[in-house]
Amino acid sequence: MADEQVPGEGATTVVSVSMHSGTIGAVRGRVGPRGVSAYIEAAVQRQIERDNLDELIAAAEAEHGPVTAEEIEVKRQQLAQLRDKQRGAGAT
Repeated sequence: MADEQVPGEGATTVVSVSMHSGTIGAVRGRVGPRGVSAYIEAAVQRQIERDNLDELIAAAEAEHGPVTAEEIEVKRQQLAQLRDKQRGAGAT
């Protein structure tokens, strides 16, 4: 897998993309005219991460069956407790 491309690594390459003017205006409104490329790069990297996660979830569900709403809620509560614990530790 030496040829595999890793998001965020390697030299930058200039590309041309078409986007709605409202989208570009919203991006420029957030980051200014000189931050557009970095903002779009970060957004694309996040999308790739989400796509990869979707693939992992699909593979796990194919092997183990779908996750129930109850299982999801338990994990959300566990994450919230961990977040609260971390915030509490950082406040001292």
